[in-house]
Amino acid sequence: MSPSRLELRVLVVDDSPAARLLISDAVISSGRRQGRQAVITEAADAFEALRLLPRQPFDLVLTDVNMPSLSGLELIRLIRARPEQRALPVIAISTERQPDDIRLARSAGADGYLAKPFEAETLDRLLTEVLESTRGRV
Repeated sequence: MSPSRLELRVLVVDDSPAARLLISDAVISSGRRQGRQAVITEAADAFEALRLLPRQPFDLVLTDVNMPSLSGLELIRLIRARPEQRALPVIAISTERQPDDIRLARSAGADGYLAKPFEAETLDRLLTEVLESTRGRV
């Protein structure tokens, strides 16, 4: 967990710079509404995320599902395969809204699923649910 309960260290993974900016801004705003400071690190693809994960502690990963080369679902599976990151909360983000898409993300190991575009209240609720449900997970 964070050194400060008020700080939330988040890794945002998306191949689109515009999407990373929108997601990062939304997480910062959500944290502010919840009395927390979100510290965002961005990764342009799953490979960059895999390089960043062991280098610094994160409290949460938000990853796009549809990325070239290595998908967000593959990234989630790789995170779950690493003992030191197995408990890290991960939220999958996608424009896909079908139940099968959500099921696939869950079966890959995602703790939550966020469909784009999303409302601020939806993000707030999901962040709270995921962080509370994964607290203390080993």
